[in-house]
Amino acid sequence: MYFPLFWDPTMILIIIGLIISGAASTYVQSTYSKFSEVKSQRGYTASDVCRQILDASNLQNVRLEGIRGNLTDHYNAQENVLRLSDATRTSTSVAAIGVAAHEAGHALQDRDNYGPLRLRAALVPVTNFGQTAAFPILILGMFLGEGGDMLITIGILLFSLTLLFQLVTLPVEFDASKRAIRILEEQSLLTREEIPQAKKVLNAAALTYIAAAIASFLSVMRLFLIFGGRRRH
Repeated sequence: MYFPLFWDPTMILIIIGLIISGAASTYVQSTYSKFSEVKSQRGYTASDVCRQILDASNLQNVRLEGIRGNLTDHYNAQENVLRLSDATRTSTSVAAIGVAAHEAGHALQDRDNYGPLRLRAALVPVTNFGQTAAFPILILGMFLGEGGDMLITIGILLFSLTLLFQLVTLPVEFDASKRAIRILEEQSLLTREEIPQAKKVLNAAALTYIAAAIASFLSVMRLFLIFGGRRRH
């Protein structure tokens, strides 16, 4: 049996998505590396900045912890903990401070019950289920021939949940960066000359989320092209 899910001319869409994602990842790594060499004039570490932002925002209850890796920084709303990576935590660079402030921005979103953040959290379990179930359902629908059209539709919809998740992620990440830059300015945690540099780091990071959304869209488009043609035949 021929399985168009694995290889056919529409694979070019997947390749394009991989190229876009790879380019975005390379750009963010190079931008982060560049501004990792720029030490903040204030001399604060990223951990210091993060703690100061949290405390000034009445978020003393948010724990600040370390985590192994590079750019593995994240805020976990369920555990009420913000984790900074080894490469970020003790660094005094503009890049590290920008990343730390961004994660603190997520904690502020949580405090403010920011709608898109709540929606993204609600989408996590259904998106994970969709990623797991989509392809088995699609393959079963292919085996059933014309009788499997309904299963194929369900499979595509489940797969599309990833795109929905990526689209909801965009305003969450953009808003966190916006909050980060505003706080860094208001609390004078970076100098006037350093703020644009931090913006460049966060803007580069935002490109990875845009790239992920584009890649997901291309993947969904590919499924529509494959199975739309199947129905016409």
